[in-house]
Amino acid sequence: MSDAKRDSFFCWMRTGGQALAEMLAAISAAKTSVRLETYIFNADPVGEKFREALINACQRGLRVQVLVDAIGSITLSDNFWTTFQTSGGQFRWFNRVTFARFGLRDHRKILVCDETTAFIGGFNIAKEYDGDGVTEGWRDLGLKIGGPLAAHLTLAFDEMFASAQQKQKLFARLRKPRQDRLVEEKDADLLLSAPGRRFNPLKKALRHDLRRAQTVQIMSAYFLPTWRIRRDLHRIAQQGGKVQLIFPGRSDVALSVLAARSLYRRMLRAGIEIYEYQPQILHAKMILIDNVVYAGSANLDTRSLHLNYELLVRLKEWDRVVEAREIFTNDLAHCRKIELESWRKERNLWSRMKGRWAYFILARLDPYISRRQWKWMR
Repeated sequence: MSDAKRDSFFCWMRTGGQALAEMLAAISAAKTSVRLETYIFNADPVGEKFREALINACQRGLRVQVLVDAIGSITLSDNFWTTFQTSGGQFRWFNRVTFARFGLRDHRKILVCDETTAFIGGFNIAKEYDGDGVTEGWRDLGLKIGGPLAAHLTLAFDEMFASAQQKQKLFARLRKPRQDRLVEEKDADLLLSAPGRRFNPLKKALRHDLRRAQTVQIMSAYFLPTWRIRRDLHRIAQQGGKVQLIFPGRSDVALSVLAARSLYRRMLRAGIEIYEYQPQILHAKMILIDNVVYAGSANLDTRSLHLNYELLVRLKEWDRVVEAREIFTNDLAHCRKIELESWRKERNLWSRMKGRWAYFILARLDPYISRRQWKWMR
């Protein structure tokens, strides 16, 4: 990884369409290796373009490896990868679907080319993400990364890919301590999290930054944070700080919207500003806390914070933080602001009951089942 020691660079992928186009270009330009890890890979026009680019990379003599989560891509058949594998590519499923361990998922999205250029974000390999998030396609974003952090993402991929090699040993390997860790660099930190751990780099970093925060801006496709994080957000707003939250006006997971909305009233009463994104489904993940910004695969919900394999980059480069604030401000223009009084009038008994049940399922039942599955694997 000698080339990976060059200076770091970070570039915002402001839309899913931009990200997918630049990822395809990076695969086509790669000279030695391509590593792709994703939660969803669909057999649609976008998925077929990526498969063709990966096959072409194999035919150029590159080492090409693909890791796909078996639940996230449950509709994708093994046959989809036949030509890729006969061309020399290596493909593996993460955690084949079984009743005993279906709740433990790899939600990370990583593309690394030549161990020097990486892409992370919320976007999967599917046509839903191919657009500007306003006129077409889901609203998403991410980062293009070069330098030392790309080398660390290479290592993170290699560990997960090796772990998926032997099904019977999968969870024994995944319990190794390197699966969740903090990697600190000058301009950015890489936060890797895993289920079944007492130490969670994502939660620890967020709590640390929220402790003295004055300005917090969060864009999250699915929102169901820990009570400590909610308490931090309430405290910041009540003490005169600014807390602005952008959530989906419509979503691919209706249960998540119901659960998040069950929290609105208390947050609004604390002085937190809540907005719902209107033009398209919101799938972006971005957290701005004073002078740092987080981006990656993790939502601010129970599953991302406790149950999935996730990653976030905590970016400290000032110019990129300023750009993140511009992105957030631009998205506010496409949102409906939720006001306390009108929200009270909108919420009848039935909507409140649905919200409470959704909260119970996602914040209580899902974690309980997944943790039991993790214990059974030990």
